[in-house]
Amino acid sequence: MFLDLTPEQVAFKADIERFAREVVGPRAAAIDASGEFPSDVIRAAASLGLHGVTVSTAWGGAGRDYLSYALAIEVIGRASATVATSLVVTNSLVAELIEHAGTDAQRDRWLRQLSGGMIGAFALSEPLAGTDAANQQATATPAGEGYRIVGRKVWVANAVSAGIIIVFASTQPGRRGQGVTAFLVPADAPGISRTAVDDSLGVRGLGCMDLDLDVTVAPDQVLGRVDEGFGLAMWALQGGRVAIAAQALGIGQAALDEAIAHAKKREQFGRPIAQFEAIQWMIADAATELDAARMLMWKAASVKDRGEASPVESSMAKLAASEAAHGAADKAMQVLASAGYRRGSVVERLFRDARATEIYQGTSEAQRMIIAKHLSS
Repeated sequence: MFLDLTPEQVAFKADIERFAREVVGPRAAAIDASGEFPSDVIRAAASLGLHGVTVSTAWGGAGRDYLSYALAIEVIGRASATVATSLVVTNSLVAELIEHAGTDAQRDRWLRQLSGGMIGAFALSEPLAGTDAANQQATATPAGEGYRIVGRKVWVANAVSAGIIIVFASTQPGRRGQGVTAFLVPADAPGISRTAVDDSLGVRGLGCMDLDLDVTVAPDQVLGRVDEGFGLAMWALQGGRVAIAAQALGIGQAALDEAIAHAKKREQFGRPIAQFEAIQWMIADAATELDAARMLMWKAASVKDRGEASPVESSMAKLAASEAAHGAADKAMQVLASAGYRRGSVVERLFRDARATEIYQGTSEAQRMIIAKHLSS
């Protein structure tokens, strides 16, 4: 087994590190403080190929492998969890899904725009459809040659600035996952009403909106086949979970970096606290847990690169990485003590951001259910 990155991957990662250091990082605290969606930063990322990272060059994407994409998201996540999450939505949940299931006309129309800087949104969650995503209450009923979509979607990330929204709705009410269809809905389509969601604890500035829909769509706006949209959502989430694992690792690594830097300079009883075993063990545990999760993430990314289904690998990666990130942020808070606990500290922000990775795109409990189901079937 070889774990070395290729020269191309190393060079790409270096470019993203420079962007994260010079553009993303300096804005992270302000994004968190204001809660405003950083449209300019997200669009600037497109110039480095961070929209449509894995999309074929034939459709305007960067055509990179999945591990390169995950490396980039980890680097961005280390600088800003918000920017990383926004990019994950546009890439994994929108662009990749359109390339996977769309017609050539849909790919030509939307993938070139997404790769060029358009922002995408993914409208699956509803008030009664969170972990139970098959319980879609939004309906899509025949209207002329197309469909009329009526319903409410909640916590739609990127919705404040999105150009395209993938909307899931029931075309066979009562059949749950066997009767859900995916639709490509331009964000400026008549009949979309947006409401800002309540302020969130972490990953602030993600542009989340609740959407009330009464939209008519044409037949060519169906993504994939009618009644087979739920499978498409699950396919997209497999890739999304690999990317969220990468994002979580970025958050956790940033927290560990803060803990190490503080421990080296903070003195108690006449010496740096980095020399005390209690501190050393917290740092060692956090580093080990993050590295172990990183190997699971790399494994899941390699499965994606082979074009194979990855429900277990992606769920293991997300579960391990999100919980390792939470642990690293918690230990960093303990190492910094009052310096980290104060409002506005870097560790305080990372602590709040890390917690979200155990919830969105499937809670830790949902990941355990997926893993157990596949291993015991």
